Amino acid sequence: METDPNGIGRNQPGAKLDAGKVPVLRGALQYFPRAIKELAKISEVGSKKYSWKGWEKVPDGINRYGDALARHLLAEEIEGPIDADTQCLHAAQVAWNAMARLELILRNAS
Repeated sequence: METDPNGIGRNQPGAKLDAGKVPVLRGALQYFPRAIKELAKISEVGSKKYSWKGWEKVPDGINRYGDALARHLLAEEIEGPIDADTQCLHAAQVAWNAMARLELILRNAS
């Protein structure tokens, strides 16, 4: 049952039934605004190279995105912070691949 975190009754003025709900704005967007913007940039670059949302249909995506993030970690160490092909940060590509892998893991768990 949804409740107000301050104990205000559901039909009382000022009630907001959000106790226990995930704080998406405070817990992600406000914590990591620059990183999320870079993730969106990687999505845009990837959509031009491949297709929008095509990543969702990659066979064995969990393993392949894990391999891709590891390749970008190595490339960052060997080549430096910028991917010569895309001009994006390798760290952003690592994060994007981690998010894609995590999303697929979570979808498979549902």
